[in-house]
Amino acid sequence: MLDIRDGRHPVLELHTDERFVPNDTILNPSDQQIALITGPNMAGKSTFIRQAALLVLIAHTGAYVPAASARIDLVDRIFTRIGASDDLARGQSTFMVEMSETANILNNATRRSLVILDEIGRGTSTNDGLAIAQAVVEYLHHRDDEPAEGGRPRTLFATHYHELASLERGLPGVVNARLDVLEEGT
Repeated sequence: MLDIRDGRHPVLELHTDERFVPNDTILNPSDQQIALITGPNMAGKSTFIRQAALLVLIAHTGAYVPAASARIDLVDRIFTRIGASDDLARGQSTFMVEMSETANILNNATRRSLVILDEIGRGTSTNDGLAIAQAVVEYLHHRDDEPAEGGRPRTLFATHYHELASLERGLPGVVNARLDVLEEGT
């Protein structure tokens, strides 16, 4: 269970004059295992998933969690795939680094892990990227809960592929969350 109500980003609150809007993060193995987060560029998808991982880490250190309430079950590892990087000296393009890191997550995450994935599949063509992103969601959803080392990890999946929202209808435990932007004073 991961149930954070009115969570706040502890770093952003300290370093910006903008008002941070508290938000909820809810994941559980039965009906909200994977949250697909969509929305326009610069809506805060990456910030939202990073905030969740940061609050889980803070909770596990025993420190104060900036939230109205938080129930955070034990997490064995936090897996992240965020950002674009390459290792050209070793012959690894941005896409290969992304795929290697994603493969590591798929092979090592357990039912007790928290997985945050940001824009999987963006390093290739639209159709190929969409296919990769959907395959990753489906793989994480269909993993067995046995053996204990395996299972279905709690996952936050930020994506610009709005087509993935249809997975909610066919995969129990996959839910959609959409971030929107409201411009004021322009």
